[in-house]
Amino acid sequence: MSPTRLRARLTYVGAVIALLIAPASAQNGSQFRDWKSSVLGDAAPIAPRTGCAALIALTGYEFSIVSATAVPASGDAPVHCRVAGLIAPEIRFEVALPSAWNGRLYMFGNGGYAGEALDAPARVTTMKRALSRGFATAQTNTGHDGAREPLGTFAADPQKFVDYAFRAVHVTALTARRILQSYYDVAPRHSYFDGCSTGGRQGLISAQRFPDDFDGIVVGAPVLDFSGTMISYAAGQRALAASPIPASKLKTLSEAVYAKCDAADGLKDGLIDDPRRCHFDPAADLPRCAAEADGESCFTAGQLDALAAIYRGVTRNGETFFPGWPVGAEAGWTPWFVSSQAPQPIQVAFGETFFRNMAFGRPNASYDWKTFDVNADLDKVQSARSALDATDPDLSRFKARGGKIVSYYGWADPALNPLMGIRYYESVMQRVGAPTADFYRLFMVPGMFHCGGGVGPSTFDAFTPLVEWVEKGTAPSTIIASRIVDGKVVRTRPLCPYPQVAKYKEAGSIDEAASFTCAAPEHAPSSRP
Repeated sequence: MSPTRLRARLTYVGAVIALLIAPASAQNGSQFRDWKSSVLGDAAPIAPRTGCAALIALTGYEFSIVSATAVPASGDAPVHCRVAGLIAPEIRFEVALPSAWNGRLYMFGNGGYAGEALDAPARVTTMKRALSRGFATAQTNTGHDGAREPLGTFAADPQKFVDYAFRAVHVTALTARRILQSYYDVAPRHSYFDGCSTGGRQGLISAQRFPDDFDGIVVGAPVLDFSGTMISYAAGQRALAASPIPASKLKTLSEAVYAKCDAADGLKDGLIDDPRRCHFDPAADLPRCAAEADGESCFTAGQLDALAAIYRGVTRNGETFFPGWPVGAEAGWTPWFVSSQAPQPIQVAFGETFFRNMAFGRPNASYDWKTFDVNADLDKVQSARSALDATDPDLSRFKARGGKIVSYYGWADPALNPLMGIRYYESVMQRVGAPTADFYRLFMVPGMFHCGGGVGPSTFDAFTPLVEWVEKGTAPSTIIASRIVDGKVVRTRPLCPYPQVAKYKEAGSIDEAASFTCAAPEHAPSSRP
């Protein structure tokens, strides 16, 4: 590779890492916004029973404490002890211990292929947000350094792959509890996990594999069917490679989708409450280029076919293997599906690295990932699927010990298919039945992009309701979400536990949550995504 091409490639990888890791690492930036410790009747705060520096003596065969540093109070965090350590072979972790502890452990997840620096600004912000409410915090890089081993390249080492897949969060949680016990001379009263995207998958993996690790888990936009997501990326990018759609056409596409689907829920408000209720057909609902002369405001036959493939999803032996993409996310397809600046869209970076470094158990840098045949090749990736995918509906052990899950997914998520969240929740309901809602609730967010943003109310606190559910037994019947533009709240809406939806009361402002109530949908949505 020439020096010029190498520089371009490294620039591209750096851009991808910045795009994916930074937003996802920030988690849900509005967690704790509704937090009031007085509501939970907190006991007196717990003080340390030993010095911060003394924690370095905890080093042993299981883990090493690299540093234990007393940190003075600042404007956004109280006095605390910051412990940095290593679990073999390369799992970096940090635990932050406030001087006035509320008895709870808060662990937060990762984004993308993880490997984030634990002192990255977004992660420090998340840590301080919890510390300022009296929580001890824990985090991990999942066992590799993303700057040195970007994307999925770390998976050439089988142990690092397992650490990323499921082990790192588990052993970090165990280690954090050891440190808390030593520092405060008491175990945490409750342990919580909060994650979005990869962090959402980590939360579900914890509930499935290690049900004793956490009492409550926030599962945001989880890439729970990791392998299926990458297979769908391959199918979609194969279609787009045959008939590219420039980013400049997405505005036309998005406007056509909303023109047809906005009012399908009975209220024209700029939101698509449930895209399954609208049958959008690219061939019938989009302007077609005359004589196949490609233009900015029309679509060629090939482009219409590519869109149909994306909306149709992946089939295997004639049956749906992975759902097609719901309409409504098209305004956010850049840079996920298509790219206007970077050499390739993010789907290509993620999908390619999965198939070349993870899928088959050994690296293959020359593998053409777009040639993957789900009919012929699925068995070849079974080992990776069993480690990465969080699709096991058996949450009986987590339920039996009183664990609680609050999950959310943006209906307009352009990064991860929101039907994953619904399909998994319904699989748990099939196994558990009606009692599913007694420990696990899913909130679909109309118009929200990946982990936040988008065209709908996407600012909401999912963590405080979880704590109230765990500690007071109060299940969240609704979560109020806000749309904030230029620092001002312009709309509020209730988020409802699936399958309920927000129904307009036929009176009051459509921009006020009080004008809506959560109710069962009038008609079952179409099975077509």
